[in-house]
Amino acid sequence: MNLRHIEVFHAVYQSGSVSAASRALNVSQPSVSKVLKHAESRIGFRLFRLVKGRLVPTDEAHTLFREVDDIYGRIESLRQTTRNLRAGGDGHIRLAVLPSLGLGVAPAAVARFRQQRPNVSFDIHTLHNDDILKALYERNSDLAVAYDTPRHPRLADVRIGSGELVLLYRKDEIPDAPERLSLDAVRGRDLISLAGSGPVGALFASEVVPDDPGHSERIFVQTYYVAAALVRHGAGVAVVDEFTARASLSPELDFRPLTPQVTFGVHCIYLEDRPPSRPARDFIGVLQQTLAERNT
Repeated sequence: MNLRHIEVFHAVYQSGSVSAASRALNVSQPSVSKVLKHAESRIGFRLFRLVKGRLVPTDEAHTLFREVDDIYGRIESLRQTTRNLRAGGDGHIRLAVLPSLGLGVAPAAVARFRQQRPNVSFDIHTLHNDDILKALYERNSDLAVAYDTPRHPRLADVRIGSGELVLLYRKDEIPDAPERLSLDAVRGRDLISLAGSGPVGALFASEVVPDDPGHSERIFVQTYYVAAALVRHGAGVAVVDEFTARASLSPELDFRPLTPQVTFGVHCIYLEDRPPSRPARDFIGVLQQTLAERNT
C-alpha cells in the first residue's frame, strides 16, 4: 500500500462510507472508490464488503487498520510539523510524562513555556516507567520526564530536580500532624502499597518497608492517583511521591513528608543519538525552574 492507499483506507474505515470519506478528504467519490479498488488489487484481498448499503470492514481490514492507524498518525504529525515550519513556528515537542507529573508539574511548565514561546506546539501523553524506552526508541516522544532513567546504552538524561516520599492521609484521621510523619503515626491503619509501581514504588519497598515491617498492606496499586483516590474514600493511608500528593490535595486530604526523609531524582530522558532540539532544551530549563519553585 502506498500513502494514498493508506489515506483513503483510513478515511473509509473511520467514516463507514465512500461519500463521507470523500468529504473528509475533499475529493470526489469516484476518486475514493478508484483508489480503494486499486489498493485491494495491490494487496490481494478485500478490505470492505457492502452490507445493507454500508461498507463493513473485513477481518483483514480490522487487522490492517491497527498498523495503518499508527502510520497515519505519523503522517499527520509530519503535516503538523510542516505547517509549523511554514508558519514560522519554533518547533514541536513530543513530551511523555509519568502520570504523577501529568496533573501538576508538566502542565504548569508547558503553560509557562508557551507564554514565552507561543509558536512551539506540544504533543503530550502519559506513560509508565517501563514504557519510556519504547516511546523514545519508536520516536513517539522526544523527551520523557520520569523518576529514573532505564538502563540502556542509547539513553541519556538530565537531572532536573528532586522529590521525596510523603504520607497521604485524611485530615480527620490525623488532625494535628507534625511537620514530618513516620509510619508509626499511622500504625493500625491499612497501608495502600505502591511497592510494584516503578522506581518510586521500588524506593518505598527498599527504604520504607524494611524499617517498618509491622504495617498491614491490604491494597496493592500500580498508579499513584488510584492510591490517592483510595485514601480520599477512607480505604487507608498511602506513601506516594510529593507531586501526586500536591495534585491530590482537597478539603479531606493532607500530606506530610516522611521521617526519615526518602528522596528521589526527577530526570528528563532522551535518546543519546537524538539530543533535544533548541526549543526542547529551553523547555527543560523551564521544567527545572518549575520543579525548583515547587520545592521551596
